Amino acid sequence: MKNVLGNDLIACCTDPMTGFYRDGYCRTGPLDAGRHVVCAIMTEEFLAFTKSKGNDLSTPIPQYDFPGLQPGDAWCLCALRWKEAYEAGKAPKVKLEATDEAVLNFIEFEALLELKL
Repeated sequence: MKNVLGNDLIACCTDPMTGFYRDGYCRTGPLDAGRHVVCAIMTEEFLAFTKSKGNDLSTPIPQYDFPGLQPGDAWCLCALRWKEAYEAGKAPKVKLEATDEAVLNFIEFEALLELKL
């Protein structure tokens, strides 16, 4: 697995455990329709934005072992949700080393660079 910089993909976060496969990596595969490939650092602004779009990431869901996210948490976001937030001026910062190169099928590298950590 490679990141957007062409190097080996590193883990995004393990506390809380993130990634489509819940292994800490923002990687994708055939079952991941949302393409959870952007390692982003949550902000209050982004959490409110995504909640307004019907994807509440701040409320815990114990039955799915989901603690709910808070500002400062790292999380693997869907490529198109990040792009939507970017276009609305609400996208969170991105950890490029932990963002899968597959994101480049959906988002321009320059956009990611604008909001790199």
